[in-house]
Amino acid sequence: MSEIKKVVLAYSGGLDTSIIIPWLKENYDNCEIIAVAGNVGQADELDGLEEKALKTGASKLIIADLVDEMVDDIIIPALKMDAKYETYLLGTAFARPVIGKKLAEIALAEGADAIVHGATGKGNDQVRFELAIKRFAPDMKIIAPWREWNIKSREEEIDYAEAHNVPLKISRETNYSKDKNLWHLSHEGLDLEDPANEPQYDKPGFLEMGVSPFQAPDEPTYVTIDFEQGAPVAIDGERMKASKIIEKLNAIGGANGIGIIDIVENRLVGMKDRGVYETPGGTILYFAHEQLEMITVDKDTLHEKQKLAIDYADLIYNGKWYSPLQEALTAFANEANKYVTGTVKLKLYKGNIIPAGTTSPYSLYSENLVTFGESDYDQGQAAGFINLWGLPTKVQALREQGRL
Repeated sequence: MSEIKKVVLAYSGGLDTSIIIPWLKENYDNCEIIAVAGNVGQADELDGLEEKALKTGASKLIIADLVDEMVDDIIIPALKMDAKYETYLLGTAFARPVIGKKLAEIALAEGADAIVHGATGKGNDQVRFELAIKRFAPDMKIIAPWREWNIKSREEEIDYAEAHNVPLKISRETNYSKDKNLWHLSHEGLDLEDPANEPQYDKPGFLEMGVSPFQAPDEPTYVTIDFEQGAPVAIDGERMKASKIIEKLNAIGGANGIGIIDIVENRLVGMKDRGVYETPGGTILYFAHEQLEMITVDKDTLHEKQKLAIDYADLIYNGKWYSPLQEALTAFANEANKYVTGTVKLKLYKGNIIPAGTTSPYSLYSENLVTFGESDYDQGQAAGFINLWGLPTKVQALREQGRL
């Protein structure tokens, strides 16, 4: 430990990373600590962060703006693939690769001896951070205090913080484990650890990105989203970059109780974990994208993409974003979205998203072919197709009847 003179700490100002600073000072020979906060859209959570980091022992705080990198390089490709992990829209998993990459870059630039993170030994984030670090700083030592110290719970963390005069924004009663970025907010711990407990959606302060469906307006809200080659480019006709689209849809969706899920997911390390996730804008974007794909993507490509979406979501969830497989699957997603251009109109009402019309210059939908009225389609051709398609079935039946 005495060989560690300078470290870079992934710093959020939350409970874990707040007490890591004094803990490192005590256990790593008063090493220099450079705190790094990745701005991934957590907004007011960055307020006062520098003052807190310096007061608790860091030599400086670096805030890295990673919002557009996260959105453009990771979220948009995942949207194109419709990647979901067991209905979870991958909010925390989207942010970790770009944060890990930036930690590695800063650690190398600062001549640090190690990178420190506050992820627990039970969770997924330790893998996500460390795989990104290994990709960009393969020889860098990694320190994960949760795998070293004798602190056993978040209650003991609060005790440690109080004993070391570390200010906290939480109390023992509001001590949920949360992760927030532009895409989502997660809630874990406390009463949510028992799947039998109903989440307290209407309790003041629980939901942060919107309201519960029960408190949403009694009138629906309409929104239109324009896509070009699978990427969102405009809301209600106003063009803006993707991160701003997500930000605006968060406000619209949150106000209508959109995008709240309560799931028990299978963590990478093998245990099941219960969490409540708020993803208002992301839920709207996924829904709209899938609506547009219905009329613009051919059957074989769509079905293949639906199968690959599971692998793509697993890859992101399991921390393997910086991998050859990701590059190959992203290339497929981009190609499959070549014609996913058009406009989707949606009606939002008390947690529900209702399709209200989809148009595209590249639509494969032909009203002339599918109509119940008069059309150019020759229905008589179906008989020959069915005879050929059903030939193996007929031959099997003849064999069973001894007629071959």
